Amino acid sequence: MHPSDQTIFALATGPLPSAIAIVRISGPQAGDVLTALAGRRPPPRRAMRCDLRDAAGDKIDDGVVLWFPGPASATGENVAELHIHGSRAVAAALIKTLSELEGVRLAEPGEFTRRAFENGKLDLTEAEGLDDLIHADTDAQRRQALRQLGGILGDRARRWRDQIIEALALVEAGIDFSDEGDVADELMAPARAKIAALSGEIAAVLAEQGRSERLRDGMVVAIAGVPNVGKSTLVNRLARREVAIVSPHAGTTRDVIEVQLDLDGYPVTVIDTAGLRDSDDPVEQEGVRRARSRAAAADLVLWVSATADASCPDVAGPVVWRVRNKIDLFGTSEETELRSSGADFWISATTGEGFGDLLREMSRFAAQYFGHAEAGLITRDRHRALLADAAAALGRSMAPGLAEEIVAEELRAAAHSLGRLLGRVDVEDVLGEIFSRFCIGK
Repeated sequence: MHPSDQTIFALATGPLPSAIAIVRISGPQAGDVLTALAGRRPPPRRAMRCDLRDAAGDKIDDGVVLWFPGPASATGENVAELHIHGSRAVAAALIKTLSELEGVRLAEPGEFTRRAFENGKLDLTEAEGLDDLIHADTDAQRRQALRQLGGILGDRARRWRDQIIEALALVEAGIDFSDEGDVADELMAPARAKIAALSGEIAAVLAEQGRSERLRDGMVVAIAGVPNVGKSTLVNRLARREVAIVSPHAGTTRDVIEVQLDLDGYPVTVIDTAGLRDSDDPVEQEGVRRARSRAAAADLVLWVSATADASCPDVAGPVVWRVRNKIDLFGTSEETELRSSGADFWISATTGEGFGDLLREMSRFAAQYFGHAEAGLITRDRHRALLADAAAALGRSMAPGLAEEIVAEELRAAAHSLGRLLGRVDVEDVLGEIFSRFCIGK
């Protein structure tokens, strides 16, 4: 039996125990399964309270059921939902009963959404938006994912593809009337105009500097410096909990520690790195190597010092802020002298003095870094690569003196790239990777 001919089920709600749990069923036998468990089917999209019973007629639970006949359902198939009390025992008994039914099996991760995609309920960009929504950690990521799930890119790509096909039809008609010069020219002129407009529109989307991809992945802030300057204490204060070991002994942090933060709605990963110093210890040497590597790849580096010398080594690529820590250990005259040493911020990670100023500037930096990311169309490397392929094909089709047959072939290539973006042609190689990230039951 083909997997799409099988009826699947899964727990669609979170960890048990809970007040309510929902078991979702999708497939050709969903209606029969619902009748077997509840005794009858309710009217479509109407909730019905009933006893749910196993194959022997024993009561499993007093629950609520709903019936969504296909194709007017989330997956495009017949779908039933069983709302039960969220105890482990009730869920286990219901799942055991479903598992014993012939032709009914537990769903794989993402299988409900994949069936919705295969039945035309959503395109691949919308499915990716749903994946992003499931994994959203901040409000900005949530809003961006909702826009993608709502079809912000898919709708535009479909319109572009339709216009390319219209231009292609004109070009091919011109080829058919190639022996009548006036007719061919009249057909090619509007085709070229469509191609030029499309090429400019896609190029403008590609020029958005990857801000939407940044919002999906988050900004990386590396905290670096020599040993014993309070880097781990600063990480703990940023995280508002103890995530890094704080010790007066040099070399305590030997590996990279990552902390995920929600900074005014923006996703930020803060990295606590090993103290940068020369060492004979091979483990500490590896930690220092990793620290240098992660600092170089970060978007912002906080170089922490605890002496009057606020200088820091050159770090290629990221923005570097010099942070003078442990100001609580010095008197007024010493602090005045230190504030003229060239640091960007003066803080005490232990007491919190000056920390608010640093946090506000980090929030401003994040807002500038992400820009108007939520308004962007491109949220994944896959989107950018396929749009770039389509734009390149459109550009080649406008080369002066190109034969109509070659123009048509380039337009077909551009339409194919947009079809791959939407998931409507030649995408089997990416489906498994995308849907495997989903939860079971989604």
